[in-house]
Amino acid sequence: MSDSILETSGLTREFRGFVAVNDVALRVRAGTIHALIGPNGAGKTTCFNLLTKFLQPTRGSIRFKGRDITGLKPADVAQLGLVRSFQISAVFAHLTALENVRVALQRQRGGNFDFWRSDRALSVFDDRARALLDDVGLSAFVNVPAGELSYGRKRALEIATTLALDPEMMLLDEPTAGMTHEDVDRIVALIRRIRAGRTILMVEHNLSVVEGLCDAITVLARGQVLAEGDYAGVSANPAVVAAYLGSNDG
Repeated sequence: MSDSILETSGLTREFRGFVAVNDVALRVRAGTIHALIGPNGAGKTTCFNLLTKFLQPTRGSIRFKGRDITGLKPADVAQLGLVRSFQISAVFAHLTALENVRVALQRQRGGNFDFWRSDRALSVFDDRARALLDDVGLSAFVNVPAGELSYGRKRALEIATTLALDPEMMLLDEPTAGMTHEDVDRIVALIRRIRAGRTILMVEHNLSVVEGLCDAITVLARGQVLAEGDYAGVSANPAVVAAYLGSNDG
């Protein structure tokens, strides 16, 4: 029996004759942290968008927990337990950290995001929201508007809102992009903390993060899988060194 939670076969996406993702076969084992890396223009973001159904493939298939999800919509795959974050932090700047997480928790009421409901009606979510904020190191920022948080803390808040959806698998799009060393260390520690009981697939440019955090790595170049394995294996691959590690693209 396969221990993979996410698999693709022949995954391809073309844009008016340009092949951005070409015949990608990806296999992510359950319970692992798996990185998708490659130079700029390698097709990482397009692949991510295909997996989370923000783009439809030109051909090929995607299976999550053994189910074909190729034709599903983003909300449908999220309900199945496959949830993504974005490279640009996606939080409501005018809402507090607590209110942001509470909005995500409203999914438990059947998916209705009732911004107009009273604080008293929504307070049933407060304890869980506070617990999630504590999990991501934001317990001291519960009542701070998200727009006033540092960039690193906004990313932590976004992860808290993602966790509010109780995903079995999280897809993180460059979770440490644009961060200071201190914020990078904080996010890496956070990802280690939240990995228990779930699978994480991440696009990441910071190779020191990939080396210290990820169990498996898939390297893309020109839309195709160039290499797969652990960090030691892929970093020693001459084709990877030539196409990625030896470049200045990050």
